[in-house]
Amino acid sequence: MAQRNPSELVAGAVVLAVAVGFLGYAVANTGRGTVSGYHLHARFDRIDGVSVGSDVRLAGVKVGSVTATGVDPKTYQAQVTFSVMSSLRLPVDSSAEIASDSILGGKVLSLVPGGDEKMLADGGEVTITQSAVSLEQLLGKFIFNVGDLSSNVQKMLRQDAKPDAPK
Repeated sequence: MAQRNPSELVAGAVVLAVAVGFLGYAVANTGRGTVSGYHLHARFDRIDGVSVGSDVRLAGVKVGSVTATGVDPKTYQAQVTFSVMSSLRLPVDSSAEIASDSILGGKVLSLVPGGDEKMLADGGEVTITQSAVSLEQLLGKFIFNVGDLSSNVQKMLRQDAKPDAPK
């Protein structure tokens, strides 16, 4: 077995230490920090991909984060509690929707401010909501419909190819 040069071992250790440092920095600064402010609630039929720490955005800008999720045992709807920065006051007719962060990314809670002059207070509820759209379900429906379309076209082509029966 060949002996290792001590400089190779030191260089390997330095590379490993730098890699661990970058990993630690990336984990500590993932942008999943909480935003202090007031808390609001919303109910959804589905919140696929939203979890504690997910971003709350308004006009694409992070203005808060999801602080809790759960299921209402009476209505079986998903309950989301989230914080919004104190400097941002939302009208009572504002809406919330589960939106995609990017094509490959996770989901975010997107807020759309309303036009009412009355503002939501700490602990208030956003009542106008739109649930998450499941990409898997949409893709499944598309594939199923394309299969049906293909079958129908094949049936029509077979009928057109048959000679007319004698009268």
